[in-house]
Amino acid sequence: MNTAAAKPVAAIALLALLGLGTVSCSAPSDSTTSSDSKSDSPSAAPEEVEEAPEPVDLTGEWKQSNPNDPESFQSATITADTIEVYWNATDTKSLYWAGTIEVPEDGSTSFTWDSVNDTTKTDSAMLASSDPTKTFTYADGEISYEVTALGTTVTVRLAQQ
Repeated sequence: MNTAAAKPVAAIALLALLGLGTVSCSAPSDSTTSSDSKSDSPSAAPEEVEEAPEPVDLTGEWKQSNPNDPESFQSATITADTIEVYWNATDTKSLYWAGTIEVPEDGSTSFTWDSVNDTTKTDSAMLASSDPTKTFTYADGEISYEVTALGTTVTVRLAQQ
């Protein structure tokens, strides 16, 4: 091959490559100045992704907010998956309920769950409920449930301490 003929072919090829590079480099800047393509631009701010709501945290100490007598009330201790409810009177504390807790993962702020009695704890507790399950409701920042004693049923309301 003649080197004199090869030089123009190489120059044309080089110009073609440089031209494509220039077009390629200038294409994004042209599209980012267009008002219609700003939302399609890869440099546009990412869409805000809604974070999944956190489940309600019930862990901690709870105390009856509606006692008939300030010296006689129920209280509860809640962990991630258990609830223990106690009768409190003057200087005594007796187990009433020990069971499971189920907080919905969807972040619900009002829900009901059926707690399963932990009979390994309640069978030996004199004032404990012998029911196999107990229904608890969480709404408006309080836990409520029914207690029946001596033929009388009352709704106990617990507030977090």
